[in-house]
Amino acid sequence: IVGVSAPGFAAMRALAHAAMAKGAAGAMIAPPPSLRTDDQIVTYYAQAVEAIGSDIPFVIQDYPLTLSVIMTPEVIRRIIADNPSCVMLKHEDWPGLEKISALRRFEKEGKLRRVPILTGNGGLFLDFEMERGADGAMTGYAFPEMLIDVVRLMNEGRREDAHDLFDAHLPLVRYEQQQGVGLATRKYVMMKRGILASDAQRKPGGSLSATAKTEVDYLLTRLARHDKRAAARIAA
Repeated sequence: IVGVSAPGFAAMRALAHAAMAKGAAGAMIAPPPSLRTDDQIVTYYAQAVEAIGSDIPFVIQDYPLTLSVIMTPEVIRRIIADNPSCVMLKHEDWPGLEKISALRRFEKEGKLRRVPILTGNGGLFLDFEMERGADGAMTGYAFPEMLIDVVRLMNEGRREDAHDLFDAHLPLVRYEQQQGVGLATRKYVMMKRGILASDAQRKPGGSLSATAKTEVDYLLTRLARHDKRAAARIAA
């Protein structure tokens, strides 16, 4: 899935078609920050589909913390109902658990066809998002296999095991959610794990301070007591 959000529909169309030609499964479209009313949002998505073509599957990206566009469950329902090429919701509202419940309730009432819901926000609420009806995560974390395992355990009905694993990782998940240093934290941990050769970022991105690295190392040591994957790392 390739994000194709752009200031204009011509650029969106060009990017969407280029991505599909390269083998993408679909396009992800976020609403521009200028949208304010429900009707404006619904109309925008109708115009976006017209621009890229109704033959291209698309994903709604609902990320109000960054985009400043509030999409209610009813607005999302209207977008999905009006556009058969809508195949998924990327759910990144915060707080957003009630929104997931509302959308799944629409389905039970026959007001909405089922579409997959994948969540973001670094997996910070993945445990309860799964219980509310999400299908999985579409996000980043230094231990992506934890996200996979939580989804699998929930689907297997192993609720306590899923929460135990999630709770063990939660301090590091939280640390990684800090604005400004989140990506630096993730890259540092992935370097420690031997996945990346360097934790360097392109400017203006920076690196963790020596104190912050000590804190992350401490979190990894504590995590390793519950998840041995945190112990399989190279020396700093």
